[in-house]
Amino acid sequence: MLYVEPDSRIAGKSLQEARKMAGGNLRLLDVQRGDGGVLLARLPSLVFAPGDRLMVRDTPERLKELESALGAPLHDQETDPEDAEARKAEEAKAEAEGTPKPERDEDAKQRLVEVVVTHDSPLNGSSVRRERFGEEYGLFVLAIHRGQYRQEIRRGELGDVVLGTGDVLLVQGSAGDIRRLKRNHAILVLDSTVDLPDTERAALALGIMAAVVAAAATGLLPISVAALLGVAAMIATGCLTWKEAGKGLSAQVIMIVVTSLALGTALTATGATGYIADAFVALTAGLSPSAILGGLMLLMALLTNIISNNAAGIIGTPIAVGIAAKLGLAPEPFVVAIIAGVNLSFATPMAYQTNLLVLHAGGYRFADFVRVGVPLALLMWAGSLYVIPRFFPF
Repeated sequence: MLYVEPDSRIAGKSLQEARKMAGGNLRLLDVQRGDGGVLLARLPSLVFAPGDRLMVRDTPERLKELESALGAPLHDQETDPEDAEARKAEEAKAEAEGTPKPERDEDAKQRLVEVVVTHDSPLNGSSVRRERFGEEYGLFVLAIHRGQYRQEIRRGELGDVVLGTGDVLLVQGSAGDIRRLKRNHAILVLDSTVDLPDTERAALALGIMAAVVAAAATGLLPISVAALLGVAAMIATGCLTWKEAGKGLSAQVIMIVVTSLALGTALTATGATGYIADAFVALTAGLSPSAILGGLMLLMALLTNIISNNAAGIIGTPIAVGIAAKLGLAPEPFVVAIIAGVNLSFATPMAYQTNLLVLHAGGYRFADFVRVGVPLALLMWAGSLYVIPRFFPF
């Protein structure tokens, strides 16, 4: 913070003139005037007066240069006499009213932290300047890492770069600014220190969650009904707001679940499962039992990544038993192959519930699951093909 004194060089000067005095590089966040800390519009025609306080964000070396160029001494919120008096008045008022005292920064030193742009972040698909990120949190963005894109970004363009999921921002700010940023749960701050939440409704929220789990585990209520009642209880008691509950829903995930259920029903209702069994037997005629076993697992791996693994298991088990009967072999290795095959659910988001959970939370795409899941499924398929015949002979 730069404090304008009566003998400061910028006293009586306009903002445009002050920028010229600073060499054209004055990163001004706010201008406060008077005891009430009235914020002034940062127009080029703004004229500074003694007593004005300029909130400036820059490196320590640059701040010292500005102090000398503008003739405005540096103050921070711990040493500025006016701010100290204002804090004391706020604390006295809070104590009289029985409300929590305003937070004080125990460490006034500047800190550097990394901020990750997540799928739900307000910065996702926007820019630092458009979201007024620096002004809102009192932070200064020093650099942006574009992750896999590795695009070269010039220093002057940082505020206008359109950010995406996975981008990392290096920001500078005081301990208080960082703590305030971390309280925004839509922004992920990579910092070793974590402020533990302490709310009066924490015990109530834990009790509701425990009741939902107990009702589903004991069979008192289906999990779908218990979960919906739990969400309703969370909202009714104020543990969650409608906005927070809405953020937990993803139209993408909902559509994937609905589509996969519809596809599984269609395969069964149209008799496509029987057609698949007959076609499989015809295609594998004359092959060794091990080759048929491997082909059956690959078929189940394909099905489980399109429909749910439970549906794939229901479809595949009668197919496996029928194949074993036609070949005159023991059914156990083929049934185990079905179990192994339907668990190769790595290649698509709708293959398993946990895939859907991380799809929205991690900001992944369908192609990410294919790129990583297909090699993993092939590796597991090869291992299962080697192990199953040795524990369950034909």
